[in-house]
Order: sequence, then structure tokens, then C-alpha cells
Amino acid sequence: MTAEDLKIQHFGWTALHLAARLSLKMVKCMVRENRNLLLLGKVEQSHGLTPILFAAKNDLWDIVRYLYPLTPIEDLKPENGPYGAGLVCFCLYAKKFDIAWALLQRYPRLAITKGPTGESPIFVLANIPSVFLSGTPRKLWQQWIYDCIPDVSVNVQNPENELGNQSNISFSGLLQGISSTLHNLLGINHIREMKLIHDRSLNILDDICEVVKHVDIQEREDGLVYEAVFQAVRRGITEFVIRLCKVDPDVLWRSNSMGRNIFHYSIECRQEKVYSLIYGVGQRNLIATFSDAFGNDMLHLAGMLSPTEKLDCISGAALQMQRERQWFKEVKSIVVLPSGVRAFNKEGKRPHELFTQNHKTLKEDGEKWMKDTATSCTVVGALTITIMFAAAFTVPGGNDGEGFPIFLHKKMFIVFIVSGAISLFSSITSVLMFLGILTSRYAEDDFLKSLPTKMIIGLSTLLISIATMVVAFCSGLFLMLHKRLQIVLPIIFLALFIGMQFSLLVEIFISTYGGGIFDKRVKRWI
Repeated sequence: MTAEDLKIQHFGWTALHLAARLSLKMVKCMVRENRNLLLLGKVEQSHGLTPILFAAKNDLWDIVRYLYPLTPIEDLKPENGPYGAGLVCFCLYAKKFDIAWALLQRYPRLAITKGPTGESPIFVLANIPSVFLSGTPRKLWQQWIYDCIPDVSVNVQNPENELGNQSNISFSGLLQGISSTLHNLLGINHIREMKLIHDRSLNILDDICEVVKHVDIQEREDGLVYEAVFQAVRRGITEFVIRLCKVDPDVLWRSNSMGRNIFHYSIECRQEKVYSLIYGVGQRNLIATFSDAFGNDMLHLAGMLSPTEKLDCISGAALQMQRERQWFKEVKSIVVLPSGVRAFNKEGKRPHELFTQNHKTLKEDGEKWMKDTATSCTVVGALTITIMFAAAFTVPGGNDGEGFPIFLHKKMFIVFIVSGAISLFSSITSVLMFLGILTSRYAEDDFLKSLPTKMIIGLSTLLISIATMVVAFCSGLFLMLHKRLQIVLPIIFLALFIGMQFSLLVEIFISTYGGGIFDKRVKRWI
């Protein structure tokens, strides 16, 4: 085909568009034949996607890196169309920060320019929470490793320096001498990659904030700056919210289409980290008095049901109901309900009425979950009581002529008696606690402390009774088979499986008596 034949378009697509999602070798052949193909695709039928944008959309970064230095840089200017902003958006989605950084450094206004798909880079950055949230590993040892890794600045002197090529980045002495296989096993390499992504994305966000600082309100609206803030709230990206609010304090008072500001929206989305930022706002009392377009204040929104994806992260309907009540109680501590009509929304409902209406089904499910759990555990506790009561009067080895146990003076016999007594009394306590759960009134506030406390005591004592029952059993075997301990030891190791049941107990305890999901110690930040 001739160079002119390669320019033939079908619904806005050229042969280079199709090659850009198939083969780098084909792309090189076509570009050598006709460099003008790089500029084709700026028509509505092709959705405004030039070949390099088409390759980026299809995640073919070897082709993108080949086409990027060949594409006329003037063609990517914000005033020459959405192509530069589109390339930055695709790079951010794929976490290819080198090209995105280079373009934003050359043309900063690309940050608030809409791409061919209608999104701006700042809006895209607010829609990839893994970039920011990955910077806070959940486990303590992961957090320690994360904190030990030094910050890494973005290096884009050569567009070929991709984030994935990290072989030359050192740990600064962290865990030197450990093999890479062990690193992968422990997830250290993954944590290092998270650190890199986190640092580089924050650097890009800081540069974007510098651009936002020097544009007017209309340009911020056209660049989807305010929409990006609400997306960051929805995804719980506190770094994004803080930086944009410091650049433009007006963000605190901006409302979405429902008339809700960022703190209203954080309650609606149940993003406790974003909501906790209100403790660091000087005018929080004023913000707490605002209502949305439907007359709902912050407490009304707390009375609405959480999004499904947030409830699914909590095991058990009772704990879900507890979390909902914790939200309502926390928001109520800030919102001082005014007397008169403002305590009602436009439907004439008070916050507590809205809470009761929206959580009726969840409350019933929580009651059923509590009762079913208590019933099952009561059966186990009753069986333990029966077994250990009988074991107290049927001692190993039997009794002598005077009715005293034969092994009375052996230490292992004392272990048998003491562990049996502990098992009996703890199982009795657990049954009484579970009976208390079965006979509770199940009011909304009972899910806060009363019911979880009874469940904690019941489960704790039940697990103690089972564990001590195993100890009593093993000590009895030691007495009777003291010369054949190889039979006893495997049975002892079976007791380790009791630890598998601690997860629910720990979750309930942390949810009830832990530090809480809200951080009231947030320092003044605006």
C-alpha cells in the first residue's frame, strides 16, 4: 500500500488504529511509511481517539511508548483539543506516571482539560482510590515496612522509565540479604510498589493543585474540579480532599446536585475517614447546621441506610446494625437539633424516625442473627455442662476403699480437677449470657453496647470452657497413659483449632470497645 492508501478511513478509523491494538511491529511499519497517520482520528466517528490514545485505552504501553516521542507535542496542547488530556487520563488509570508527569509539567492546564471521554485528569485521579488508599496497609507489620521505605520522587527524564521497572530502586538497607523469593512471599515487594504509587500520585496531585489555585471558579467547574472532590469523598481519599480544600476553601461549602456538601456526602457514603476531617475544621458548627435540597440535615443522612458495599464489609447483621447506630450517635454529638420546624425534613420526618424506618429490616435481621447464634452456643454450653458435671464425679483411676480418688496426690490429677471446674463454671456463665441475649428487648440502642457485651462474655466463656475441657481430657489421659505419651500429644495439638473461632469474638470486641471508626483527634487543618 502507498502512504496515501494508509490514510483511508472507515468510520474515522485508519489501519494504524487497528494495528495499535494488535502489534508493535505493524505500527512501526505503518508509521515509517506515513508519519501523518499519527494525527488522524480526530473525528467524531472515532470518538476523538488518535492512534496513541487508542493504544493507551487498550493498555498496550509498548506501542504507546513508541508513538509518544513521534507524536507532535503541539498536538497535545490543551488548546489544540482533548488529546493531551486524554493521554494523561489513560496514563493515570494505568498508573503510568512517567508520561502523565511529563505532559503535566509541559502543559499544566491539561490537569483541568477534558479528554475525549469527557473526563479530566483531576477527575480520573479522584477515581482511582488504590493509588492513595494503598499507602496505608492494614496490618501493623506491613505499615512498619511501608514507613521504612523512603519517599521516591518521580523520575521521568526518560519516558521509558516505567513504574513497573523498579529493579534499581533500593530498600535503603531494609531487610538486606533476604532473597527476592522471601520478599514476594511476605509481600514486601508489593508494599514497596504501593509506596511508589502513593508518592508519585501525591506529587502529581500537588502539581494539579497548583494549577487549580490559579484558575477561576468557571474553569474549575469546566475542569470537573468540584466533581472530583465529591468522587474523592465517595471513595474515602482524605489526601485528595484536604489538598483541594486548602487550595480552594470554597470547596467546604460547595454542594452537589442533591444540595449536600462534602461532609453530608461523607455521611451518605459512610466514609468515616473523610467525615473525621470535620473535627479539624474551624467552622464545623456552622457546617453542621446546613440542610440539603430535601431538608435533610447531617443527622437525617445518618438515619439513612448505608450503601450495600459498606455493609457487606461487616460480618453479621447485628454488627451492621451496631455500626449504623454508631454513625447516628457520632453525628448526633456534633449536630445540635434546633427547636421547631427545622428538626423535620420536607417529608415531615425527624432523624430518629427516619433511622427507624430505614433500618427496620436490618434490625430484624440483626435480632435473628443474635438469637440464632445464641441458640447454637447455648446448646454447646449445655452439653459442656453435662459432660463436665459428670466428669467431676467419675475421676480417672477410680476411688480407693475409703472413697478417695486413687490419683489424689498426683499433680496431673489436680490439673484435671481444676480445669474441669473452670470448664463447668465458664460454660454455666456462657449459657446464662446467651439466655440473656434470647430474652433481650432488642431496642435500637441495645445493639450499641448491651447485646455485643453479652455476646462477648458468652463467646469468651464458651471458648474458655471448651479449652479447659480439652485440658481436663488430656490431663486424664496423662494419668491413665503416662507411659504412652505419643497417643496424648496429637490430641493436645487438636486444641489449637479452638483459635480459629476467635475471629468473630475479636471482631465484636474491636467493634464495641475498640478505638472507634472516627478520629476525633484530627488537628486543625483549615
